[in-house]
Amino acid sequence: MEEKKEIQKTIIEEDQQQNEKVSEEEFYSVLKLVSPGTGLRAALEGIIHSGKGALIAIENDFLPPLLDGGFKINSRFTPQKVIELSKMDGGIVLSKDLKRIILANVLLTPDSRIKTSQTGTRHKASERTAIQISGLVLAVSERRKEITIFYKNKIYRLRDSSEITRKANEYLQILEKQRELFDSYLENLNRLELRNYVNLNNAIKTIQKGKVIQKISKELNKYLIELGIEGKLLETRMREILYNVRDETNLIIKDYSNLDYKKSIKMLDELSYEQLLEKDSILTALNYDSLGKIVKIAGWRILSKTGLSDPEVSNIISEIGFEKIISTEIENPLDEAIISRDKFSSIKVELEKLKLGI
Repeated sequence: MEEKKEIQKTIIEEDQQQNEKVSEEEFYSVLKLVSPGTGLRAALEGIIHSGKGALIAIENDFLPPLLDGGFKINSRFTPQKVIELSKMDGGIVLSKDLKRIILANVLLTPDSRIKTSQTGTRHKASERTAIQISGLVLAVSERRKEITIFYKNKIYRLRDSSEITRKANEYLQILEKQRELFDSYLENLNRLELRNYVNLNNAIKTIQKGKVIQKISKELNKYLIELGIEGKLLETRMREILYNVRDETNLIIKDYSNLDYKKSIKMLDELSYEQLLEKDSILTALNYDSLGKIVKIAGWRILSKTGLSDPEVSNIISEIGFEKIISTEIENPLDEAIISRDKFSSIKVELEKLKLGI
């Protein structure tokens, strides 16, 4: 008997560990379900305004064995119906697509051996149920007037829209400043590369800013998803700030990396804010020992601005070389089988425009 209990305990703990891994994209999809402007969010806020609490479970294949009592509703979902049903003590079960109310006044009976960090009865049942069914349960606190999301092993308290908007605006201001610095470093990098003066330190500073911007935008994106329709204007501004940052940064990495550039990008994506600000971390990701090392770049980023396709850029880099292409001494292509005279002339014109535009 003791051995059986130990086996059961092990199974529960293993299940909990498996459910802990919730990807950002997966959780963002959950946040969208309860963002302002959705029917479910209207129902949750209506419950708070009515001075009630609630436990709402979203139906999945593992939920039925945990349900006890209650009565079938099987009615079309409306926020008002959910608000009225919350006035009863039991939980509410909604369909997977959130279009129907399945059950009301139901008791959820998850395994009591599942560990919970919650204190209230409703919130304990919500967390244990979410873990056991590997699904979504929402709890509305009558006393604290808060909405808590329990999704698998993840717990997230929804905040007031005004608080989120304030934080989102703060992130936008930081993004704007970082974008100004990124553009400044990028302009300097263009100037150097178009004159075939390659400086690893300048490339690293630009990569740092590009990656910091991307990391900040991921944090901001979570707030915007939570804001729903209320965050559309802020989302438009964020997209304007982010325009071309990822592409430019990845092409710099492609030019300067001594590894397969995709591996360098992966290594950089895994760095924390603090690590991104350390040049040694960037050097390691690019596979360099020091800043003093002479660098010869491929030229992907500059040549991509001339209207060439990726295969054409690749062919020019491998057969002619970036240094020769940007050299003012060369008037004709070395081999018209590699690049036609007209195409070569077009590239030279575009490169001159880039130089004049700096």
